[in-house]
Amino acid sequence: QVQRDLNVAVAEFTELKQQLERDTLVLSILKKLQEFDTAIKEYNTALLEKKYVAAAQQLEKARSSLNMLESRKGFELKILKALGTELTVQTQNMLYHLGEEWQKLAVWKLPPSKESSSLESAMHSELHLRTVPSKEEEIAGPPVASVLQAFAVLGELHAKLKIFGQLLLKYVLKPLISYPSLQPFTEEQSDVFILRFKSEEPNLDHFSPMEVFDKIKLIFEVLHKYLLNVPLEQPAEDKKECRLTLAELLGDMIWEELSDCLIQNCLVNSIPTNSSKLEQYIEVIKSTEEFEKALKNMQFLKGDTTDLLKYARNVNSHFANKKCQDVIVAARNLMTSEIHNTVKITPDSSVTLPRLPDPGAGDHLKMQKTSKLLPNDMVNLENETKLSQYTFSLPTCRISSSVEKLMELAYQTLLEATASTDQCCIQLFYSVRNIFQLFYDVVPTYHKENLQKLPQLAAIHHNNCMYIAHHLLTLGHQFRYRLTNILCDGAATFVDLVPGFRRLGMECFLAQMRVQKGEILERLSSARNFSNMDDEENYCAANKAIRQVLHQLKRLGKVWQDVLPVNIYCKAMGTLLNTALTEVVTRIAALEDISAEDADRLYSLCRTMVEEGPQVFTPLPEDDKNKKYQEEVPVYVQKWMTFKELMIILQANLQEIVDQWADGKGPLAAEFSAAEVKSLIRALFQNTERRAAALAKIK
Repeated sequence: QVQRDLNVAVAEFTELKQQLERDTLVLSILKKLQEFDTAIKEYNTALLEKKYVAAAQQLEKARSSLNMLESRKGFELKILKALGTELTVQTQNMLYHLGEEWQKLAVWKLPPSKESSSLESAMHSELHLRTVPSKEEEIAGPPVASVLQAFAVLGELHAKLKIFGQLLLKYVLKPLISYPSLQPFTEEQSDVFILRFKSEEPNLDHFSPMEVFDKIKLIFEVLHKYLLNVPLEQPAEDKKECRLTLAELLGDMIWEELSDCLIQNCLVNSIPTNSSKLEQYIEVIKSTEEFEKALKNMQFLKGDTTDLLKYARNVNSHFANKKCQDVIVAARNLMTSEIHNTVKITPDSSVTLPRLPDPGAGDHLKMQKTSKLLPNDMVNLENETKLSQYTFSLPTCRISSSVEKLMELAYQTLLEATASTDQCCIQLFYSVRNIFQLFYDVVPTYHKENLQKLPQLAAIHHNNCMYIAHHLLTLGHQFRYRLTNILCDGAATFVDLVPGFRRLGMECFLAQMRVQKGEILERLSSARNFSNMDDEENYCAANKAIRQVLHQLKRLGKVWQDVLPVNIYCKAMGTLLNTALTEVVTRIAALEDISAEDADRLYSLCRTMVEEGPQVFTPLPEDDKNKKYQEEVPVYVQKWMTFKELMIILQANLQEIVDQWADGKGPLAAEFSAAEVKSLIRALFQNTERRAAALAKIK
């Protein structure tokens, strides 16, 4: 019996407990519904009174209650969907009202979108900030704070501020940085503050960073005073965190882009191009520090050092980078300029430079002291004959004026390196090396066609390369003891570049020589092998070929005159004339039959070469000075005497030829082999006993 009663009691208790839980749940649901209803009513009241923060908070309470109701599993009410719709409608209504208020607080007057990036459009941009609330709003507190805090409560502030920040960057901050002449000016009326722009003539092409910072600071001060000095009321859950201000939020959004713009369009241009101006740059660094400090005081910036200040403080590195870039750009412009504008270089020529201290200045004193220690009767073993002061000088020639300027640029850059910091010094030194490596790669490619076609340019390029190589021999040594210690241990040298430059000049000139040789041989190929000269047509063809070759050599002699060094000129002209003479000798020596008339006409052609050939040697503009080189033709033309001996054979009788041979010891034997002389005798003379006797003596 007792057991049965106990079971009944337990069942009743369980049922009552479940009923109590259901009732408690219903009560909590009703309570949340009541809270939702109250919140919506209070929201409506607050919205009518334009208490935007309170209204936004009530909406959030209603949202919280609804979220709680929706989270109850197994308990679904059809009313929740309707409540959700109501909440969405009221939220949008609230955002609409806030949007209307926001548009009254900050009014943009912008130019048509087509002109968005010009100075004109920047001058037509205006920003109006409302300063005094209208009378019905005075009770509700400052309109700016309430509107923005309400946006923050609803979670919509970030989007609104982002749009504002982008407009601020595009129409105010970036134009102020980009256009030196643009100046902001302010106008304060009874209930509105207006920010406008006007254009003034700038002092410089790009003004100092200090002026830019002052303009940007003015803009931020205005915004801070009238719009952004508002603490954002955080939702209750975030009370542990510090209270943000609107200024800080905007700063986070736009600072990175603003900072990049200031660096690229302002600080980059202010980096000095001369190491002597680096000390003055301290003012820019101080100005940057003050600018950042002012922004931090207005809470636009947080406490860390930003990229802007890091960039300004790292001026030495930027100076080196900018200087190196400028040097390479200047060098490349010189390399791509015309080669044919030349200047004359003489052994007395030197690069225009401030006087450098002599690296071995102490040696002379040491020598004097040592000599005093020598006994009076000590014999001086020094050779009395002295080398000329010009022994190691570059011979007189013409080089491109651009190459002379390039060399001056290299010297000036190295001179600047001596007065720079260690890091900058190393960068500048390697920039100078880069100049020469760039020349090696750029000039032969950029001027390739002209160097192949124009003999004069090939000669000038040859001189340019030799001039650079000549300076590179001593360039490193001249600065060795004035550069940073890292470079003093032998790294500061350019000698390794010398063979490459010499090879570059020689290869270009030799390629041109091959072209000229080819043309000479092509012209002589039209001489019909110098055979059958008794035929008038054949004689005219041979005579024309000889005349063309002489004309080509004279033209070359003129274009290389006063350009190539005299010794190179004479070697080059001698080689080309030698090519022509060798070809004529080979062709005539190969003839099997030469009649008396043929011989006379061949002699006439050869005499033309001998008489006019030396006249192509005109290395100097003054004719009287050229006679010396014209008389020295046999020195430069290897086959000159061979050619003269051929002329003698063409006019000689058998006995004279035998006498010239002189048993293999005469002048003829020095120039021709026995087989060649026999071949010529057979071609010139008929088969007689006298010829047979003469041939027998040629061995």
